[in-house]
Amino acid sequence: MHGAGLDQEITRQFTRLTARCVDVVVAEELRGKLRVSLETGTPLRVKLGLDPTAPDLHIGHTVVLHKLREFQELGHDVIFLIGDFTGRIGDPTGRSETRKPLTAETLRKNAETYKRQLAKILDPARTTIEYNSRWGAALGSEGLIKLAAQSTVARMLEREDFRTRFTEGRPIGIHEFLYPLLQGYDSVALRADVELGGTDQKFNLLVGRDLQREAGQAPQAIMTLPILEGLDGVQKMSKSLGNYIGIDEEPRAIFGKAMSVPDGLTLRYLEFATSVPREEIACLRAGLAEGKIHPREAKIRLAKALVTQYHASPVAEEAERWFNETFSARVFPADAPRFTPAPDVLEDGARIWVVKLLTLCGAASSSSEAGRLIQQGGVEIDGEAVRDRNTRIQLDRERQLKIGKRRFFKIVPPVRK
Repeated sequence: MHGAGLDQEITRQFTRLTARCVDVVVAEELRGKLRVSLETGTPLRVKLGLDPTAPDLHIGHTVVLHKLREFQELGHDVIFLIGDFTGRIGDPTGRSETRKPLTAETLRKNAETYKRQLAKILDPARTTIEYNSRWGAALGSEGLIKLAAQSTVARMLEREDFRTRFTEGRPIGIHEFLYPLLQGYDSVALRADVELGGTDQKFNLLVGRDLQREAGQAPQAIMTLPILEGLDGVQKMSKSLGNYIGIDEEPRAIFGKAMSVPDGLTLRYLEFATSVPREEIACLRAGLAEGKIHPREAKIRLAKALVTQYHASPVAEEAERWFNETFSARVFPADAPRFTPAPDVLEDGARIWVVKLLTLCGAASSSSEAGRLIQQGGVEIDGEAVRDRNTRIQLDRERQLKIGKRRFFKIVPPVRK
């Protein structure tokens, strides 16, 4: 490809790839890389690294995954890097204290779930999965010393989180300074042309550019994308905060959670966490602004898009039907899971402690969690809230148990002998 056609294709790819990005470092370098790629027919090597610190991906993670998919659709190669070596240190980004290290076994199990979940968004044929333990472990003590010599304490303290902790007298482990260096070294090992990340990763990505220069490589272009707020509309989406939509969750859970997104975030979720065409999102935005579209319609579009993305379109239709029956009509779902407690856990042969009931049926993982659910007003029996954790439930008939907004159980008395 040459001449005007080449220039047009460079502009087309550059415009599509940089849309919705926060930072592009350096834009002209990215244009140059696209030019060389198109002239030589050599795909760009586009890298995204993620430490397997939790067992599941949520839609906050998929913001960068959707951008990776755009690179694939334009013919470029994606490297998804699982940080099983850096994960042993723990990314200090945004942390006010040192992370607790994870075991190699935990990291391995989490990494396996990532590999399976990636195929829901990325094209497996154009995705290379790498593990940074392959070269990280081979560095050895001498290699780590040489790597550490390529930066300074002053450079590390340019990071806001490190600088804040240092100023406030909170501990910073020496090993934490190694994290950005090891992440940057990943780019050297992979000879990355482009690296993606959230806006909170910008410092680490820049370190990769520095180390590539030191290694005699052309520095990677950097593209950062927004951090998606959680369902609370305030804090970053996080499984630990419980404000997330997991891509491996059941269709009804995904649909219900999407319908609880704050009105002001619906379009943002559609834009960054789905494949809904931008033209359709623009129409929704205009309709909402003019009052021609109700916010609930936009949420339904979001919920169906997410369920379709991670399950299938017919499943999304069924989830919508279930949601409307259950929440709009306030009907207890007919297909709620049934649970029958064993006779030996009943008191006086007919009553069960509500805390024990919640843990036995799987609604709570522990007695303390069950207590918190009750204290927060999130437990109902036959439509009435349970306020006292010492409550005993009479199982003289089938009872309807509701936890929060989206979890239901039918509690069936054991058969008397």
